[in-house]
Amino acid sequence: MRWVGLAGLKTMAWIPVESAVEELMPRLLPVEPCDLTESFDPSVPPRTPQEYLRRVQIEAAQCPDVVVAQIDPKKLKRKQSVNVSLSGCQPAPEGYSPTLQWQQQQVAQFSSVRQSVIRHRSHWKSQQLDSNVTMPKSEDEEGWKKFCLGERLCAEGAVGPATSEGPGIDYVQIGFPPLLSIVSRMNQATVTSVLEYLSNWFGERDFTPELQTLSFWRAKIISYALTGSFGASGKVALCFIGLS
Repeated sequence: MRWVGLAGLKTMAWIPVESAVEELMPRLLPVEPCDLTESFDPSVPPRTPQEYLRRVQIEAAQCPDVVVAQIDPKKLKRKQSVNVSLSGCQPAPEGYSPTLQWQQQQVAQFSSVRQSVIRHRSHWKSQQLDSNVTMPKSEDEEGWKKFCLGERLCAEGAVGPATSEGPGIDYVQIGFPPLLSIVSRMNQATVTSVLEYLSNWFGERDFTPELQTLSFWRAKIISYALTGSFGASGKVALCFIGLS
């Protein structure tokens, strides 16, 4: 039973349950009631299309409208592990793969710089940026391209030689380096977005030290493990970092 408006007034009226359910969950493929003979037996295989559709209707009516999953909350608190199969990857030829010592050294350096960034993040967040530093919004890919690579590069379409820092340098033209005062102000959503933008830039131009430096620093300030929600293009950018 539900309220139904009639001529501007509200009154009580009985509405069939099936009609109410139909309003909330309309059928994807509506089927009119089938005229079947009295000999119809739903327990035997259908012999005609009408019997088949009627049998589907009967089975659907027996399904509960709401199903609640019984989830053990203890399983959600356990440390979950992810297993990745690398059976399809061919090993690199002898002499072309990095040694274990080199890999451990890179991981140690990466971790050291990352911890340093975390320690200095709160300090640099409280500092004022220079007047010429205007960070784009997270969704502004073209703005980040000009911010990171410089307006001159975006206009010319060619990567010039890196310019050493010093008085009189116009970072708006040559691109802002990943300074702590800048990267410390980037939240994780912005970091992952810029990483995906960088992967797009890799496909547009040759891989350069400038792009490598930008990607390397963006990867250092990611504060959580990469999951399936992280874009595939962002993972491609991290692969470029590891290969360079």
